[in-house]
Amino acid sequence: MEKKKVTSSDVARRAGVSQATVSMVLNKKYNVSFSKEVIKKVETAAEELGYVLPKRKAKKEERREKLLVVFSPNLTNPYYVMLLQGIESRAAEQEFGIFICNTQRDLNLEERYLKMMPSLKPEGIIYMCNPSQCFMERVENLSRKIPVVVINNQNEKLNVDAVELDNSKLGRLMARHLLELGHRHVAYIAPPLTVRQKQRSKRVEGFLKEFQKAGLGDNVVIKAADEQIDRDVPGIDSEYRIGYDLTRELLKEHEDLTAIVGLNDMIAFGILDALHDEKYKVPGDFSVMGCDNTLFAKVKKVSLTTIEHFVIYKGMDACDIIIKKIKSRMKRYTEIEPVSIYHVEYEPKVVVRGTTSYPRPEKNKISKK
Repeated sequence: MEKKKVTSSDVARRAGVSQATVSMVLNKKYNVSFSKEVIKKVETAAEELGYVLPKRKAKKEERREKLLVVFSPNLTNPYYVMLLQGIESRAAEQEFGIFICNTQRDLNLEERYLKMMPSLKPEGIIYMCNPSQCFMERVENLSRKIPVVVINNQNEKLNVDAVELDNSKLGRLMARHLLELGHRHVAYIAPPLTVRQKQRSKRVEGFLKEFQKAGLGDNVVIKAADEQIDRDVPGIDSEYRIGYDLTRELLKEHEDLTAIVGLNDMIAFGILDALHDEKYKVPGDFSVMGCDNTLFAKVKKVSLTTIEHFVIYKGMDACDIIIKKIKSRMKRYTEIEPVSIYHVEYEPKVVVRGTTSYPRPEKNKISKK
């Protein structure tokens, strides 16, 4: 006959105490004080009866969330929202969570987020723009521990994985389109062209070089916003206002312009509205062009000519590179850890819509609506 298992209730009866007292004494719960006499009674009863404390069930280790960190300079421009859409769609397929660090182009915020990385312990980091130059070494050091991908300007030298964008090429494409149409007097509107934002300057330089090759470099007006704009927290309409306000200034300063280009679509939307408010026809009086092929560029009443450089795909590729790196570290077939640097680039294309056409004849005055 099987011997009955001794329980804590049996020990409690033998010692003349409660079952709770038995549990606390034998588990050595020192937050409750018992007399030496009670402790001895309980321990003696347990020994005599052969009572053994049941083994505690080991707590299942909590499942750690697979996390990717995304650094964004802002989320007011649809370009960055599109990048994020690409990242999130691929991350969701692989069951990764996303933590977004919106730096607002502020060095202190960027540094603060970088300092959080050891405690967040992400599986990978994606920069949706170039890291600030002063943090480049820190980012490269991080990339030796976890995968880091930068969606960057190709002209920057980075020792990390990158989904590249040749901003100079984008500018050249914009210029060629207008030159082929016959435009000879044009303006280019941009956000602040600071040392920190080299990608903007590269786009403008590419545009200017094409006109210089055609012997028309002096006919290009570069109109950039004041540097203070980058120091302020960006509003939802910051880049739109740049396009709108600087177009109004251009119209007062230059009478011979036939085309105005925005560094991106958001600026181009501001250009269009400024021309509309001044009663000019597009493309009859002015051709207008943007870059990024964001959603609103396709709206029929806007129909903006722009540059497609496959933004959502870049977000997907950045996420794919992270996942490849994680898998290669998990499934090594050699004792040496593989080191690889991925570089992905898409060929940009001009998307011609309704805001660009041939320039108005020089003898014709600008006709307002």
